[in-house]
This record gives sequence, structure tokens and C-alpha cells, in this order.
Amino acid sequence: MQLKIQTCLISFILLTALMVGGCTSGDRVASETPPVSDQETIRTPLTETPTLPTQSTSPLMKDLPTLTGKATVVMTVKGAPITIELDGTNAPITAGNFVDLVQRGVYDSLVFHRVVRQPEPFVVQGGDPQSKDPKFPVERLGTSGFIDPKTGSERTIPLEITPKGAKSPLYSETTKSPELKHLRGAVAMARSQSPDSASSQFYFALADLAFLDGSYAVFGNVTSGMDVVDKIQQGDRIDTAKVTSGAENLKNGGK
Repeated sequence: MQLKIQTCLISFILLTALMVGGCTSGDRVASETPPVSDQETIRTPLTETPTLPTQSTSPLMKDLPTLTGKATVVMTVKGAPITIELDGTNAPITAGNFVDLVQRGVYDSLVFHRVVRQPEPFVVQGGDPQSKDPKFPVERLGTSGFIDPKTGSERTIPLEITPKGAKSPLYSETTKSPELKHLRGAVAMARSQSPDSASSQFYFALADLAFLDGSYAVFGNVTSGMDVVDKIQQGDRIDTAKVTSGAENLKNGGK
């Protein structure tokens, strides 16, 4: 019982530490929302049961990059490789979005603007395109996403989580039992309080983070180079990110 209380306290401290760390309302953080059980406090009240969008019914989702199957991305930080396996089966849009951004070169030279290891290992987060400019104010990092050159607007993707045992993902809603979990080395999309606000920012889980399961979209995991992730410091830059296999599985990619 005492161990359970201590675990809950640590989780609360991690969430609080990020939320009071100078975040703005537009800041995509890996823990801006509370655990799944408290999600109803930030949802818009509904008078009737909604019909949730799916890839086949939403015109917007049809135009988003989609990964069918697996792909591998090698991200290099300070000359050392991190190999990431992406799961397009359980997270086709989220993984497809990431592969598309990698192929566009969006992640090259971007900064890891948030690294949280205290009081317990938590996340390494990056992917804000504004961080490519070394003169951009550090305190404003974490507030932007990928601007689609076709529309001139930020491209966002819906929260996409496949419930355990389900044949297809759930969109724009959280779930308590996801197929892809926040185990150490998981790669997931950061977002603001809006479930459909993820764009280009992502994070590596530095430990098993069960209290984030079902609230944030995991779309892959580190298969080698976790020792490199463990050494990343706030302010370190991504040298390059390359798709090394599975590029042919990307549909609707821009490059």
C-alpha cells in the first residue's frame, strides 16, 4: 500500500513539474493532461453519444500520410544512432505522419527542448520546427508544429489509439487499455489538452509510464540506441533522421 501511494505521488510530481515549467496553453507536452480517470474534466460536454470519425469516413483523415505495416527510422544525435521501429498496424496515421516528416527533413537539426529525469526518469521531447533557428527564444519552444507548405497552416493529426484486441484504432478519444503502451523506449506524440492537436513534436519514454497509457499516442519504440537517448540533454540537436526501411509502406506522403 505504501509503495502504491509513493508511486502515485511520483506521478503527480512529474505532471506538476512539467505544467509549471513555463508552459503556455499551446505547449505540446507529454503530460499536460491528467491520468485517464480524470479525462472527463477537460472534455467538452456532449448531449448525446457522438459518432467518432474513422479513416474511411473522414475526408480530412483520408488526406493524411498513412503507414501500412512497419518502417524503421534511424535518428542520429551527436553522431550516435537511435533506431526506431514504427508500428503502422496499430497507429497508421501517427506513424505515417512521423515517416512523412522524416522524409521531408523536418527533424534534421531540431532541438530536444524538454528533458525530464527528476524526480524520476520521464521523457525526452523534441520536434518543434521553431528550434531549427538557434536564435529562437528557448522559453517559447514547445509551442509549434509542422506547417504544411500546401496549406500554409499547421498540420495536426487526431489522437489515434488502438484498444487492446481491437481490429482498428480509436480516434479522438482516450482508452484505458491500449495495444501500444508507454514502456521504456516507447516513442509517442506530444500534444496540448486538445486530443487532436499533435503535429510534429514527439517524445521518448525514459521509463515505463503506465499513467500515460491510452491518453497519448504511442506509435513505435526504440530497438537500439536507448543508451544514446539516456544521454540526451536539453538543448541537444538531432543531426539527421532517415527512413532506412519500410518507406514503400507510406501512403499520401509529401516527399
